[in-house]
Amino acid sequence: MTQKKTIWISLGLLAGSILVVLIFFWTAPEAEMEGASKTTAMLVDVVQAERGDFSPTVVATGIVQPATDISLSNQVGGEVTRIASKFLPGAYVNKGELLLQINPADFENTLMLRKSDLALAQSDYEVELGRQDVALKDYELIGDELSTENRNLVLRKPQLEAAKANVAAAEAAVNQASLDLERASIRAPFDAHILSRNVNLGSQIAPGSDIGRLVGIDEYWVMANVPLSKVNWLEIGENTDGSGAPVKIVHPAAWEPGQFREGKVSRLVGSLDNQTRLARVIIQVQDPLMRREPDPDKPPLIIGTFVEVQIEARKLEDVTRLERQYIRPGNTVWVMEDGELAIREVTILFEDQDYAYINEGLEDNAQVVATDLATVVDGSPLRLDED
Repeated sequence: MTQKKTIWISLGLLAGSILVVLIFFWTAPEAEMEGASKTTAMLVDVVQAERGDFSPTVVATGIVQPATDISLSNQVGGEVTRIASKFLPGAYVNKGELLLQINPADFENTLMLRKSDLALAQSDYEVELGRQDVALKDYELIGDELSTENRNLVLRKPQLEAAKANVAAAEAAVNQASLDLERASIRAPFDAHILSRNVNLGSQIAPGSDIGRLVGIDEYWVMANVPLSKVNWLEIGENTDGSGAPVKIVHPAAWEPGQFREGKVSRLVGSLDNQTRLARVIIQVQDPLMRREPDPDKPPLIIGTFVEVQIEARKLEDVTRLERQYIRPGNTVWVMEDGELAIREVTILFEDQDYAYINEGLEDNAQVVATDLATVVDGSPLRLDED
């Protein structure tokens, strides 16, 4: 009996406890969330726009070419009897320096024969002058009046003219023989760098043979390809009395850092490159091989080298310069004004490799947003790191 009573008491306590817990949950007050959101300003970095006068740089590529390039050939034929020690690929020769000698014996003999013919022609002319004097005296003794034609015949004028013509022909033959003898000695036509030699001692060469290739050492050209939109911004030498736009020539793959050569824009080629459809300009480089004024800090130019040229364009006045990476799609710029984002449409006057030059739409010293934003809405709050 007592055990049953204990069981019922325990069940009653358990049921009472469950009831109390249920009542507690049913009657407990519910926590209410009050909707309050605080908008956080986006953290950005800014750069300051710079206004003033600037000289932008047009970066292009080009190939080094010789300004003077010839295939040396001979005007008379014969056996090569002498080759100068300097007539080798890679050597340098001065204007007028002997390169090779063709056997002059035949030309010397021909010259002697022509001089002999000239002496005979001059002798015949002198004899004819004496005959004309005798004929004139005989005519004066006779005293008859003759027609002009008959008088010329009596005075031997046709014979004198023929003798005079023979002298002139003989003199021309002597000059030609002298010229052929001179042409047997082949000399450098200008100060040159020898690129190739195609004959050897004892070679039999005909007139017009390809003896070798020579290039001038005073000037090289860099044929550069420039976008057509940039051409009007360049000072062309032939249009400005030779004072073309200055150019810095670099070759990062072969030259040491900081090494460069200087040139100037000389001419604009009147046709586009067939493959790239870019305009071509000729850049003059004086003393390309550093032969006139040696300088160990200036590397020589090598024909056929692919180089980079940095051409100074015409000066832009009263424009705002901004790095190209801060120009957003649609030619817009993000500006921070009074802690808010302002999207500005700008007019770009010119662009080079690094900068955009703006003439409208951006104030001087404007704070340009340099940070890429995921959400771009005009008027969005911004803050700087120091804020």
